[in-house]
Amino acid sequence: MACWRGFGLQRRGLNRTLQTPAEADASSALRLGFSLRFEMFRARVVEAPLPTARRDLDSLVTWLIDAFALVRRSGPASADGGRASPVHRLLREHVLLDQGGAWDAGQLADDLGLAPASLNHHLTRLVETGLLGHTDEGKGWRRYYLQGGSLRSAVERVRVNARLVTAQRLHTLTPFWTRKGTPMELDLGEEDPLPLSLGMADLRPPIPESDADAMTLWMADTGLLGERPGSEISTGSASHRLFLMLLERDAPLSTDEAAEAVDLPAARAGRILERFRATGVVERVPRTDRLATSLWSAMVAQHERRGADWLLLKGGFQRLLNEGQQSALLKFLNAGKLRPDDVTNTMKGVSAQDQMLLLNLLGGRLAMGHRMAGANLEQVERRVLERLERTLRRIDRVAELIDEVLSGGSD
Repeated sequence: MACWRGFGLQRRGLNRTLQTPAEADASSALRLGFSLRFEMFRARVVEAPLPTARRDLDSLVTWLIDAFALVRRSGPASADGGRASPVHRLLREHVLLDQGGAWDAGQLADDLGLAPASLNHHLTRLVETGLLGHTDEGKGWRRYYLQGGSLRSAVERVRVNARLVTAQRLHTLTPFWTRKGTPMELDLGEEDPLPLSLGMADLRPPIPESDADAMTLWMADTGLLGERPGSEISTGSASHRLFLMLLERDAPLSTDEAAEAVDLPAARAGRILERFRATGVVERVPRTDRLATSLWSAMVAQHERRGADWLLLKGGFQRLLNEGQQSALLKFLNAGKLRPDDVTNTMKGVSAQDQMLLLNLLGGRLAMGHRMAGANLEQVERRVLERLERTLRRIDRVAELIDEVLSGGSD
């Protein structure tokens, strides 16, 4: 954390046109007797629909807090909708009502009835996110202010930092990306992505005493390891190994394959993969490369349950297969000897789309798998940034709604 004290004084004799805006601000601060301090950028954004109560200030503030994950929600929602939380009161009763003002930390602690340590925790989160800044006025006193002098200006600063840091940190993956990105014959993509929950933090070296490396530190910062990474931040952890597998393979990784690869229960492996997916870096797609196996399973199940006539008339055999294919499959089924390889050989010449339709008529389900959300790192970066931008636009819209309510004098 860099302090500008003294730096501006050294530059005072130089041509002022050489100063950057940040340096000019620092010099002005020094002449007024205090110093600016610049914190590491660390934020998290959570995608959510725009709020329905667009004239209720408390609802809008709660939405904003949730969008920046400023409060960890656990258990059922509180009866007051989080309105009594320290962050909500800090924003609602102080920051938003005087967006060009500044607040002494000691006075805020008294007004909110909080211990200094508790208030400092919440203020630090707001400063790291980029919504608040602070001046250091000596003797441990700080005054906090809204970045840019308005909520929308502060949100815009977060947007710029979020896009820049996300794009830069994604390049951590470059040395490990070996997958070719070859699509499956029938590549359906992801139809229903999870709401985005993406973290971002400035690049810094791992702590020497930790077992983390550059990749696991990026995984923790981005949210791939959850809110409390614990031992999963260690190099060689189950999460680390699974992510490396995704960087290396083209075929989607199913939960059973993931569980076997890292020797975990399938349920836990599935939760890890879904955490990956929530960041937008990984997607969940139908395993069309396993289409023959899914067809085999559905054919055997329906033959045992409903018989050959049902397969012909309602199961899609007559509709989608020629007579030779129908006869070959029914011969194997009647003898109880149908195997996935038999389905693959018999279905040659049937388009992947027709095979998918046949599976649907048979009432079968296609296995799902996880893979990187792009054929190459550039595609992943573009998709993540597009989703991040959409989420940040919603946050800006809520900031605009808050300003509209305040300007209208709403309580």
